Amino acid sequence: MRVLLVEDDAALSEAVCGYLRAKAFVVDAVPSLAQASAALHAAQYAAVLLDLHLPDGDGLGLLPQVRSLKQRPIVIVLTARDQVSDRIHGLDAGADDYLVKPYDPGELLARLRAVERRRNAAHVPVLALGDLQIDLSREQVRRAGVPIALTQKEWALLRVMATHPERLHTRESLQDALYGFDDETDSNTLEVFVSRLRRKLGREHIETLRGLGYRLVRSSAPSA
Repeated sequence: MRVLLVEDDAALSEAVCGYLRAKAFVVDAVPSLAQASAALHAAQYAAVLLDLHLPDGDGLGLLPQVRSLKQRPIVIVLTARDQVSDRIHGLDAGADDYLVKPYDPGELLARLRAVERRRNAAHVPVLALGDLQIDLSREQVRRAGVPIALTQKEWALLRVMATHPERLHTRESLQDALYGFDDETDSNTLEVFVSRLRRKLGREHIETLRGLGYRLVRSSAPSA
């Protein structure tokens, strides 16, 4: 899950980025509205964590641009404004949730996951694909009842595909889920992670559509 953090407090930004990256999120952090606007044009995000008091304006000014995106990310407002009227204004402006500073990073993580579940209508707690069971809320995977340990990057990749099983996911969308602007990659990195997931989940569960991308399936003939 790729997240855009819009926060001008450098220490807080670094702490939030470190926490979420440790939970297998890809995070790009920017300190201003102008840079947030540029980031939204450059990459596709699943969520925007939006501070309101920014050096070049009110964070709510970004919401019209967010709403205009074809693939609209969820927006969680992060602010020291704790009045009920402020919360109502933020939600009415188009935010999906509102978290008052100072906040516990665990609560932010829970809010992100809760909004993600609502947005994707993920009311079924466990996705079952043949012998594969994927619990998105608990970040647990089992194959034939046996727990499977995944690395952070493997989980980030699986999260994208499991949120929309049977859907084609392009190379570009999967790369976005794995890497932020500051990460270094090479041309075959995605294939390496797909190969690792296949070994752990079963080759039949990840289908290659040559020249297009990959998709998570209930079962299929093994593919390269």
